[in-house]
Amino acid sequence: MPINMNQAISAYNNAAKTFGQGGDSAKKAEGGGHPGDDFGSMVKQSLRDAIDVQKTGERLSVAAIAGKADINEVITAVAEADVTLQAVVSIRDKVIEAYKEISRMPI
Repeated sequence: MPINMNQAISAYNNAAKTFGQGGDSAKKAEGGGHPGDDFGSMVKQSLRDAIDVQKTGERLSVAAIAGKADINEVITAVAEADVTLQAVVSIRDKVIEAYKEISRMPI
């Protein structure tokens, strides 16, 4: 059964509400505190940053094909995009693993 990111974030927020009642983590999970302080916002922003790195690599690759970009910039951008993609895949795997563990917890 495939698990999407929203399900994992929702499971995290539910666990924070259940086990962190009265604490700062519960307040943040419920949407209190400063905007962007919760786990879901952090994940979303990190994914947006990763997408931006991928787009930069693609844009420079296309510019290089047209002969309008420095090859060193292209190599650097593509290497950054590759490292970013590997990190995103690794984090995704860890989030899915955590979600599965949370779903197995007895209520």
